[in-house]
Amino acid sequence: MIRLFIPHDLAAGAELALDPGQSRYLAAVMRQAVGDELLAFNGRDGEWRVRITAVTKRAVAVRAETLARPQAVGPDLDLIVAMVKRGRVETIVEKAAELGARRVRLVTTERTNADRARVDRLTAVAIEAAEQTRRLDVPQVFEPVKLEALIAGWEPTRRLLFCDEAGDAPPILHVLTPDPSPQGGGEPWAILIGPEGGFSPRERQTLRALPYAIPVSLGPRILRADTAAISALALWQAALGDWTPKAAP
Repeated sequence: MIRLFIPHDLAAGAELALDPGQSRYLAAVMRQAVGDELLAFNGRDGEWRVRITAVTKRAVAVRAETLARPQAVGPDLDLIVAMVKRGRVETIVEKAAELGARRVRLVTTERTNADRARVDRLTAVAIEAAEQTRRLDVPQVFEPVKLEALIAGWEPTRRLLFCDEAGDAPPILHVLTPDPSPQGGGEPWAILIGPEGGFSPRERQTLRALPYAIPVSLGPRILRADTAAISALALWQAALGDWTPKAAP
């Protein structure tokens, strides 16, 4: 069934007009008509079954009917990634959404070659991925900031998995010890991925000195930023996230 992210409030009987892009997609691409049913979510009110009530040249209108799934949130996991080329950033955001990251934070470093990003475009990528993966929320994508600024405003309770390509950090699976308790993985985490040229010696020294940072290795090969982000997210989810059912209380 077609799923759409709709920013409007969702409740039984709510009448909603979809935006032009969604209206064109339903009417012209998917050939939907009055009476057809689809799923809608907004990241707050759960997933709802909605029915098309009108199809015009300007918009498609729908009415929310029944709650299909109550709202649920995934792990409190941020992906922090140094800016890379546009195509790779889009891939990173798409896969972060698929792999359950709650937020994507872009940073610039001493060796970053790009410092601009179209956050509106990246948000659209995240929405499409959320629609496809059946998650009930959309990861928030933030404007790029300097790595120093991000560290200066850090919440000390959030652990930072620092993917260090230098080769002298412990393997990631030696650090991510699965917690079988019902609350396992419940604390906030972040994963940090560096730029194509790696972190500078000064940045590495700063990161390794942070009390909440845990340097890890992603193996013997130097990975591109998008590959490193996907690998680290998958391993974190498998060890501490929502890929493995927690034991009953």
